[in-house]
Amino acid sequence: MEFEHGPNDPTRKEMAPLLKLALELGPLGVFFLFNARGEQIAAAFPALQAIGKPIFLATAAFMVAITISLVVSLLLTRRLPIMPLVSGVVVLVFGALTLWLHDDLFIKLKPTIVNCLFGSILLGGLLFGKALLGYVFDSAFQLTDEGWRKLTFRWGIFFFVLAAINEIVWRSFSTDFWVSFKVFGILPITLLFTLTQLPLIQKYALPEKSGDA
Repeated sequence: MEFEHGPNDPTRKEMAPLLKLALELGPLGVFFLFNARGEQIAAAFPALQAIGKPIFLATAAFMVAITISLVVSLLLTRRLPIMPLVSGVVVLVFGALTLWLHDDLFIKLKPTIVNCLFGSILLGGLLFGKALLGYVFDSAFQLTDEGWRKLTFRWGIFFFVLAAINEIVWRSFSTDFWVSFKVFGILPITLLFTLTQLPLIQKYALPEKSGDA
C-alpha cells in the first residue's frame, strides 16, 4: 500500500474523474439521506432505533460510507488518496465521539476541523516548496509547477473561508438546515470558486502530449 504519487509523476495511476467524484461525494449523499429519512429507515430496521435521532443515524452511516469509499479507492488504485484519507480519519474520530457522547456538536465541528486542517496543510506545504493540491486535481488537469503553487495558495485560503462558513451556519441555524447546507450549499460554493480559477488553470496548463511516436 502506498500514498498518492506527486503531480506530474509519470508513474502515477489515475482514476476516472467521475468515479473519483462519486467516491468523494457519495458518503456526503448518504449522510444527507439518512438524516432526512432517518425515522423511516429506523422504522424499517428496528435495530437501528437504538442509535437515536436521525443525525446520529446519519453519522453512523456516514462513517460506514466513507470507510467503504476509502477501501474502494485503495482496491482500484493500490494507493490511498491523501485528502479523502485525512477527511475520513476526522470523520471516524468525530463521528465516534458524536455517537459515544450522543452530542451532535462533534460532527458539526468536523467540517471546521477538516477545512482548517486542509488549509494549514496546503499553505504549510508551500512554505516547504510543495504544491500539495496537485495530489488532488492532477487527474483533472496538468499544470506547470508555478501554476500548482498559485492554485494551492488560493485553495488554502478558500478552505479557511469554508471553515468560517461552517461555524456561522451550525451556530446560527437548526441541525437539519446545517445538514442541507452542508450538502446543497457547500458544493455550489466550491464549484463557483473552482470556476473562478479557470483563467489561472488555462494560463498555466501544460501543453497536451502528442500521440505521435
